[in-house]
Amino acid sequence: MIHLNTAGAGLMPESVATAMIECVRREVEHGAYETELHYDKILQQEVYERIAALVNAPVEDIAFFDSATRAWCAVVCRLDLKAGEKVWVTPYEYAGNLISLLALRDRTGCVIETIPTTGTGDLDLEWIAANISDDVAFVSLTYIPSGCGIVNPVAEIGRILAPYRAFYAVDACQAIGQVNVDVAEIGCHLLSGAGRKFLRGPRGTGFAYVAPELRATLITDTHDLHVARVVSPTEYVVEDTSARGLELAERTTAAVLGFNAALIHFDSVDAFAQHEVFQALRSTLAELPVELIEPGTRHSGIVSFRHASIPAEQIRDELGARGINGWKIRGDHTPIFMAERGIDTAVRLSVHYYTSLDDVAAAGRALREILGA
Repeated sequence: MIHLNTAGAGLMPESVATAMIECVRREVEHGAYETELHYDKILQQEVYERIAALVNAPVEDIAFFDSATRAWCAVVCRLDLKAGEKVWVTPYEYAGNLISLLALRDRTGCVIETIPTTGTGDLDLEWIAANISDDVAFVSLTYIPSGCGIVNPVAEIGRILAPYRAFYAVDACQAIGQVNVDVAEIGCHLLSGAGRKFLRGPRGTGFAYVAPELRATLITDTHDLHVARVVSPTEYVVEDTSARGLELAERTTAAVLGFNAALIHFDSVDAFAQHEVFQALRSTLAELPVELIEPGTRHSGIVSFRHASIPAEQIRDELGARGINGWKIRGDHTPIFMAERGIDTAVRLSVHYYTSLDDVAAAGRALREILGA
């Protein structure tokens, strides 16, 4: 099987599967609580240190979640905005994030505006610089959108925003593991990521970097027992003011161990040296009778396309029958950008460091057969 769907979920290394299986077996033989205690150092310390090192953040600013969406919502849904304050998004915003922001608008009366793009599809940095002011309270940017492989200039935008009061959030779900992610360089206050994609961890894993100045402004609805303690029938105290206060105490031990193993594996490979494979995929698709959905001037290992008459689902299924994993994406998952172009569905292919040039060539031959090209 040639796996060209890492943007959906990467293939787990054997070490990840082994860590999870051993955990479940220990839970069966010794008990779940006893297993958690056995792995306490990894669960309470090591995995946070590894995430912090991955994104160059202080470990106390890292929180672990069961998905990148949960990480995002744990912060964004608690923003304390005022009526009339502006929230900026981009045309590449993920629909799941937009839902949270639209609910925030309905609750607070904030105003959502979309940052325009230039003729190339790149975000308009001149517009951002000319229009940023202290009535902009929150800026949300998708580093690499899942439906098209543009790489947005998150660090450049961070430098423009730095003198102003706006909190800056970066959805790095598709960027983590594809490009080097450094929260200090980006200058963001929130960065969310998934374990299951280009880090090759298990599903049910995600994380967030949350800067202390952002945490201090969030509306707190609850604290769980891993960070808080009831001291009387009418009072509790918070004993841990780190980003872990955004978590719930209950989680799947096997998933955390699997994610930790994925981070260990990731440190052992050169994940950022695949530009030749990226270019081969683009060149291969450019020779086919398809429309590439590829805005912008800087691109990642994600490419989407559509055919004028053959449905995306059929192309995905016929690739699968030939031993190649691709995926059908929905336009309403990147609704602002896709709606402007009338894109309902498309085929998405994504490559990673385990993808070879031969894999890309095989995909090209298969697509030529499927499309009759």
